Amino acid sequence: MYAVILAGGGGTRLWPLSRSDRPKPFLPLLGSETLLQRTVSRLTPLIAPDDVYVVTDLRYAELVREQLPAVPEANVVCEPMGRNTGPAVALAAVGIDRPERDVMIVLPADHQVADEAAFRQKLGVAAEVAERGLVADDVLVTLGIQPAGAETGYGYVLTHPPAEAIDGGEAFPVERFVEKPDRGRAEELIASGRAYWNAGIFVWRRDAVLGSLERYAPTIIGPMREALSAGGDPSSSYSRLPSISIDYALLEPASLDARVATVPGVGLGWSDLGSWSALLDISVGQLRGDQPRVVQHGESRDLDSDGLLVHSAGGRLVVTLGLSGTIVVDTPDVVLVCSRDRAQDVKRIVDRLSAEKETQRL
Repeated sequence: MYAVILAGGGGTRLWPLSRSDRPKPFLPLLGSETLLQRTVSRLTPLIAPDDVYVVTDLRYAELVREQLPAVPEANVVCEPMGRNTGPAVALAAVGIDRPERDVMIVLPADHQVADEAAFRQKLGVAAEVAERGLVADDVLVTLGIQPAGAETGYGYVLTHPPAEAIDGGEAFPVERFVEKPDRGRAEELIASGRAYWNAGIFVWRRDAVLGSLERYAPTIIGPMREALSAGGDPSSSYSRLPSISIDYALLEPASLDARVATVPGVGLGWSDLGSWSALLDISVGQLRGDQPRVVQHGESRDLDSDGLLVHSAGGRLVVTLGLSGTIVVDTPDVVLVCSRDRAQDVKRIVDRLSAEKETQRL
């Protein structure tokens, strides 16, 4: 069994701390370890460092090697450019030389999991389902997250009824995927008792994912095979590949052919850390009950605020007074102040700066 960690760019909703030269996976947002380092740590002892592979943009190869000295340098697989998770998974499936029936775990580099022992246990269940070929011999397994509410920013995995459960009730065949529904639809899904958040964590045998890519995503795996079999750099092929997620390219069509299962992850304390408000929620949850709901990183002082996150990395003292539900991020060249309920809109500011060619701020 081996793990493939996807450590690309992005993280624009955590701007201005997350930048193009050091995006979210490479930042220590919840302690001394970066998110990438914590991702590798939580896999131990299920996966040894020698069995950890990291797929990353060529720009971040040195960051990966610097932050993961225990992972062999040869296990850092570089994309010449980011083309979303579909091509990244295909590169890993084709380019990493492992036995055909080895189980591959694919997971993002930038998530938070509170109960890491339970997380490893669920990955073990998913690996057993994949290895034994339950549901279908070439089954693709997802790790579903029990919804904490009618979240519209996540995709959902809708399973078949409990009567069709497999592996002693620890896994379920997937009926279909539902991509980022509106609130009404999200509430309907949750009320069904059969819906889970799609965490982008997948488990499958190598032969199963290779065969499935051939069946459902030939425009991705075909050019990839050609480039790698020629022993060349896949740069020219990459520029012609569709920028598509592995969910759209593979999991969704495979689910319609009854080739996907999910293992529900209940009580894992999972978050994709997709915004400053998500980081505030997790950080506040780690405080003792008698502490004010103020989270401070770096040089800062506060008086009488509540529901406040201050991240001071600009080399100066940040002072806050009487704020509520507020995010303050201070960097050497940018200061962000926003209300907690507008934190998702930080990406709009990044998009505007990009359109205005303010690349030095990104």
